[in-house]
Amino acid sequence: MRNKTALIFLSLVGVGFIGVAARCFYLQYYQNEHYQQISLKAQRSNFIQQPKRGAILDCRGRTLAASYVSDTVFAEPRAIADIKKTAEDLAEIIHIAPLEITKAVLTARNAGYAPIISDIRLTDIQRKQISSLRGIGIESKWQRYYPLGAAAAHSVGFIGTDGRGLAGLELQYDKILRGTFGIGSFFSDAARRPVGLKSFGGFAQDGSDIVLTLDSVIQEFAYSALKKQLAEFQAESGVALVIDPCSGAILAFVSLPAFDPTNLKGADDNSLGNHILSDPFEPGSIIKPIITAWAIETNSINPNDTIFCENGSYSGKGFGSIGEYREGFGNLPISGILAHSSNIGMAKIGQKMGAAKLYEGLKLFGFGRKTGIDLPGEDSGVVWPLKYWTGYSVARVPFGHEISATSMQMVYAYCALANHSRPVRPHLVKAVVNSDGDKVELQQPPQTAAFVISENTARWIIENALVKAVEEGTGKRAAIKNRQVWGKTGTANIADKSKGGYDEKNYVASFVGGCPAKEPAMVVLVSVRKPNRSLGKGYTGGSVAAPVAKEVIEKTLAYLKI
Repeated sequence: MRNKTALIFLSLVGVGFIGVAARCFYLQYYQNEHYQQISLKAQRSNFIQQPKRGAILDCRGRTLAASYVSDTVFAEPRAIADIKKTAEDLAEIIHIAPLEITKAVLTARNAGYAPIISDIRLTDIQRKQISSLRGIGIESKWQRYYPLGAAAAHSVGFIGTDGRGLAGLELQYDKILRGTFGIGSFFSDAARRPVGLKSFGGFAQDGSDIVLTLDSVIQEFAYSALKKQLAEFQAESGVALVIDPCSGAILAFVSLPAFDPTNLKGADDNSLGNHILSDPFEPGSIIKPIITAWAIETNSINPNDTIFCENGSYSGKGFGSIGEYREGFGNLPISGILAHSSNIGMAKIGQKMGAAKLYEGLKLFGFGRKTGIDLPGEDSGVVWPLKYWTGYSVARVPFGHEISATSMQMVYAYCALANHSRPVRPHLVKAVVNSDGDKVELQQPPQTAAFVISENTARWIIENALVKAVEEGTGKRAAIKNRQVWGKTGTANIADKSKGGYDEKNYVASFVGGCPAKEPAMVVLVSVRKPNRSLGKGYTGGSVAAPVAKEVIEKTLAYLKI
């Protein structure tokens, strides 16, 4: 009996040894790769080196967006032996109360990470001192800041929490700005301390800087003048643009209301929306010089013609009834039609041209398509296909109805006039400077060599008709002493999409012009949406937009020493 029990026991032991051997064989030969990977994973740590995002600079090298290193001092509670002494030592270095440090460590939910203070800039001495404290570490990352804040928000844009561009130039040139991450891994001991480099994919490559055509001083001129006027008239929104008509370089780009790029809390759709690019509107009278120029070019009218403006009331079969904004006019020369902004005079000019020529002119001046500016979110506006045009259209489009355009499209068209009929491509970025400091010129879209109209026609519109509009007509509030300012006002109806027809209470007040007349150095557009009529201060382009343009033009001329 005793021998039998011993035999059974030995048999069980033997079976156990065989099982262990089989398990070892299985792990060694069949699970070898699996456990080897687990072991290697435990022995190494990966790291990613974040590149510095490139800066955005104005045309004179002033910073509009840049990155800085932000430090977070944190504790690893499980690694701290004497919390009181550690807190006292750290307090001496970062200058906060030991009690705050102790509280952050003791109340931490994560035993491996307890932030103590964030978004600070540590000196090299502070970094060295902190690294000597057991259980205390430093986490560093790049942060973005925008010195002009809301003043340049819609051109510069902003980035997300992942460091990628989400709007404006930050989005448009994200690949150029963000650079390339550095990647590598190292062997570590049981405490996850590095003991040797395993692999290295390369250092991070910092992003390139971009240099803009924007001038931050002119940007401030436009921003402050427009902001003041929007508050004065309790308006819903407004835009201001300043552009060099000879090159297409944008000197100021303001859309209000705006937002703080560093803090988007509370920003709504109205402030985030770029009203220059994505808010097309019926332009009203500011389109009249464009239509008139094309009518002269197609020999539909002559600059010396006189048109009877029906003393303020014009109606007929196929085009309905047309009136004037205020008073009626009798016979007016072509320059007088523009200076006094006669709707009836423009309607008759449209009828002389006909639908086909009108449509052709609008397309040649860039309406109904994007300008191609180097910013995201541009709208193309609306020019209805010719097959939908009626006699009503022919009489209304010439004074800015039945067409929608963005502020950028209007500036594009006026630049063609101011540049003696040669269109230019609006743009904001003129150069890229890589991380080595080498300047790399951007290949801007080529400017067309073709003329939209003759130089004589373009000069006549600017130097004669639009100078007269400022000196004698609706744009008098844009006049500057001893300067030959030119321009055109517009007071446009707002389409009522819910009811059809137009909103009879609200308007878009605009002015487009520039200075000087012979060789314009700038084109300035100001447009204010829904100024409060009940204030009794006015709501027209002449009373609301022209004074802003005057201030911007006057200050810019002095600043540029023109």
